[in-house]
Amino acid sequence: MKGKCVMVQGTGSSVGKSIITAGLCRVFKQDGYEVAPFKSQNMALNSYITVEGKEMGRAQVVQAEAAGKEASVEMNPILLKPTTDRKSQVIINGEAYKNMSAAQYHDFKPELAGMISAIYKGLSEKNDIVVIEGAGSPAEINLRDKDIVNMGMAQIADAPVILVGDIDKGGVFAALAGTMLLLTEEERARVKGVIINKFRGDLEILKPGLDMLYDIIKVPVLGVLPYTKLNIEEEDSLAEKFALEKMASKGEIDIAIIKIPHISNFTDFNALENIEGVKVRYVQSLHELKEPNLILLPGSKNTIEDMLFIRKSGIEEAIKNLHSRGVAIFGVCGGFQMLGMEIEDPYRTESELIKIEGMGLLNTKTIFQKKKVTTQVEGVITYGDGLLKGTMGVGVKGYEIHMGTTEYDEGCKSFLTINKILEDHTYSNGGVMNEAGNVFGTYIHGIFDNMEFTSGLINNLRNKKGLKKLEHDKNMSFRAYKEQQYDKLADMIRANLDMEKIYEIVGI
Repeated sequence: MKGKCVMVQGTGSSVGKSIITAGLCRVFKQDGYEVAPFKSQNMALNSYITVEGKEMGRAQVVQAEAAGKEASVEMNPILLKPTTDRKSQVIINGEAYKNMSAAQYHDFKPELAGMISAIYKGLSEKNDIVVIEGAGSPAEINLRDKDIVNMGMAQIADAPVILVGDIDKGGVFAALAGTMLLLTEEERARVKGVIINKFRGDLEILKPGLDMLYDIIKVPVLGVLPYTKLNIEEEDSLAEKFALEKMASKGEIDIAIIKIPHISNFTDFNALENIEGVKVRYVQSLHELKEPNLILLPGSKNTIEDMLFIRKSGIEEAIKNLHSRGVAIFGVCGGFQMLGMEIEDPYRTESELIKIEGMGLLNTKTIFQKKKVTTQVEGVITYGDGLLKGTMGVGVKGYEIHMGTTEYDEGCKSFLTINKILEDHTYSNGGVMNEAGNVFGTYIHGIFDNMEFTSGLINNLRNKKGLKKLEHDKNMSFRAYKEQQYDKLADMIRANLDMEKIYEIVGI
């Protein structure tokens, strides 16, 4: 029984398509089926590097984990990484193709349809069920003629569609009915059920509306999912994290992440949120910075423009003042580049500026190249003092995605040695720190997912404040924690959706 599928589309962005797709993948896996996720085209700055060194969207990585599969670019053959409001880097089959404007890419899409069809067919032949995720809304009627990600993809796969609406935003009945109204007759026939997501309140009060909705759209409601706090990565979750900042729990260790305009791979810091006594804040203005125990500079899709933002906003000066008072700073990828003396972009890879000064907190220099580095890496901590006390010899895994190469000079030393790139053994620098041991930089995304390293760093911050050391459960990795969350998601799906009807829609 190979080649069954179901497609999850939404009334708009951020309605929960990605998380529901992950949940269905988990349920199907638990029920003994070979299942894989698929999204023909993803637009996100959060990306991941596969074991083959290919780049793809992290949402499909989460879904692959939920399905019990190794993530592969065949699950997300096209990734768009916005560089400006109107331009994106187009990544095809895991490799950077070129930068395109929205209009250029729209005209280019029909050339991709055949490739998408072939990749999907190959994935379908290897799995019992493929759960396909759409993007945005299928009711974008101006994009219908060249669509390859919503109803255009449903046609390629001959997929039945489940439509998701977000009641937390308000207007969910209008969104569902309006979406159905704007579909063609053929497209409406593909929609076999709808899901209402993020419900808070008394379901009995909602039920009359469900009956009225059916009378209007003639499509059954497959269930109502409650607003539930699960620690599972969502593609657009940063906006929600930032909006809920004031609701964050208090913690003895205060970590401030600088929310730069072109922030990428903010999921690098998810693991920190699960550590007892740690408060993680996203900061985008000077008055919000205050005096944290650790400042994190994240990755960026436009390092030079984000460096200018930090400078013009006054955040750079504030970080330097905090550094002079001993506050620790850690930069990842673009954040690492910003900590250095200088950033050069001779090929105008990211910006029209050829050169810009960095923050000068590390004696490093970055030069952007034409070719992007995309690789998984493994390494070991080779310096074990100060903020890294007790972590020497601890192994770390992660991945690198960057256009720049960074060299360090006097006043810097390596704290991390890479000993494996993809499947090849090597010996190279994986991260540098200043002599004082309170400024660190690395290109390794996911470094904080290595809980033995991260708990060591947090305990050293606690020690600096005179707080008791937290014991780290070496048997509970961040991956094991995520597995628990996927199981909780599956439980929620089973408890609130008509899975018997969904299996019928799938054709099982």
